[in-house]
Amino acid sequence: MNVSIAEERITAAEYIEFLKKTDLGSQYPKERFSDRIATLVQKVSISLVARNEAREIVGVCFGITDFSYWLFITDLGVVRDCVGQGIGTALVKKLHELAGGEDNIIVYTCANEDALPFYEKLGMVRPNDVMVYDHMPWTPFTVT
Repeated sequence: MNVSIAEERITAAEYIEFLKKTDLGSQYPKERFSDRIATLVQKVSISLVARNEAREIVGVCFGITDFSYWLFITDLGVVRDCVGQGIGTALVKKLHELAGGEDNIIVYTCANEDALPFYEKLGMVRPNDVMVYDHMPWTPFTVT
């Protein structure tokens, strides 16, 4: 599959439609979902979109960064029919490069159990130095 990856802002509606075609949509809480997705797509530090030859979105990768020391991958998803084709790996590599590159930037993410093998294959390890402050309502749901 011929895929192009570019820094691109997509709309909340486009992202929600994309989420329906991936396993990424189950990572968000139900509370204020639409409003929060709109803020996410507008304000995330780096927004990468992979598109196929028909210009359909087949992958998305968002990251927050200080462009000096660290990068946190907030979202990485690939359309179910395209998983295993290298799109996710290419998105992460491009995100890391745009944030400042391997020589400068440490990468973090929160991954669900099913995604751990993917991140481990990229060379990422489970850290012991991450703290979480999580005191908000979080009702699990899947974007449909």
